Amino acid sequence: MKEKFDVVIVGGGMVGAAVACCLGGSELKVAVIEAQLPEPFSVEQQHDLRVSALSIASKNILEAVGAWEGVTSRRCCPFKRMRVWETAGDTTFNSDDIGYPELGYIVENRITQLALLDRLPNFDNVQVLMPQTISKINYDGHAAEVLLADGRVLQAKLLVAADGGQSRVRQAVGLGVTSWDYNQHALVIYIETAYPQQDITWQRFVSSGPQAFLPLTGHYGSIVWYQSPDEVRRLQALPFDQLRTELVAAFPDCLGEVKQVLGVASFPLKRQHAQRYVKQGVALVGDAAHMINPLAGQGVNIGLLDAAALAEVLVDAGKRGKNIGDLAVLQGYEAMRRNENLKMMTLMDVFYRSFSNDILPVKLLRNFGLGLAQRIAPARKKVMKAAMGLEGRLPKLARGESLLSRE
Repeated sequence: MKEKFDVVIVGGGMVGAAVACCLGGSELKVAVIEAQLPEPFSVEQQHDLRVSALSIASKNILEAVGAWEGVTSRRCCPFKRMRVWETAGDTTFNSDDIGYPELGYIVENRITQLALLDRLPNFDNVQVLMPQTISKINYDGHAAEVLLADGRVLQAKLLVAADGGQSRVRQAVGLGVTSWDYNQHALVIYIETAYPQQDITWQRFVSSGPQAFLPLTGHYGSIVWYQSPDEVRRLQALPFDQLRTELVAAFPDCLGEVKQVLGVASFPLKRQHAQRYVKQGVALVGDAAHMINPLAGQGVNIGLLDAAALAEVLVDAGKRGKNIGDLAVLQGYEAMRRNENLKMMTLMDVFYRSFSNDILPVKLLRNFGLGLAQRIAPARKKVMKAAMGLEGRLPKLARGESLLSRE
């Protein structure tokens, strides 16, 4: 038997769950399909290795859909300072300079996902199919059918691909991507430090690539160490005590005493962008649409902006009696997000490449730029607002406005 939905979201991770929450309470009938349930949270658990720096815009979205309390009631680490430096150039950004209590929040990805999933049972118009696997996706150029492993068939006016960088939906409907590798990997190291909880995230540039620190709650932090693939493989294979020795030798003194290494993971750096975000009856969000250099931690943030923008377009179209799957409607979402995402991706790419070489004129120029940013307050404030997600064309939810009345 076929079940009819207005919107079927494939992927119940952070971005897919956010789309569902943003549509929660609307007139649209929504289904969310996700193959794997996240592990329940316990305060006794160690921090996950996968964390994100959520921007103020992302916080606004999560607050608007009622999910922010689910984050803060578990754990998150606000930060108000951000330092970026190389040799001569050194810039520190402080939220006090623009009248905000924080620049952002370091949050484990699983906690953000759980906080969003917690909200979905509150919406009568949203059906959660989790854990559930898909056996087949049929797309005829106008609408889609999703065949589930349990034999159910879901018909969708709009199929939303929120299923990651290797999106099965994107491949099934024939939306192409442009991608390339940076030939560098990022090593993520979970550490316990001698410092109490910190309120600063920092990034130092050295010849082998960036070195970054993200504060976590308590005496803990997350290190991101960019290196060649071979060097990352060597470091990742070391016993934790040896890895700690190499880490302390390579990183700056401001890291403080590293008491122990508690976990390690790695991933390749890759840039990928869908050539189009929409087709008739289909929309891409999050990593299915774009994968960005993680240098400034913007991947999840632009994915949540996608979710908010798509929901805004769909709710508006529904109010006006339009078919939410029409290409003309969906192009409104693409117009809101694709160029904004491309600008962010290009900025991160230029920043990464300009700091990842030892060509003397380039090195002098970038150090001069960092020094200039420290001395010129308007430039520093503009960079901070961009990092906080408060620049550019923002969806209503990212501005703290609701799409519809909620309980």
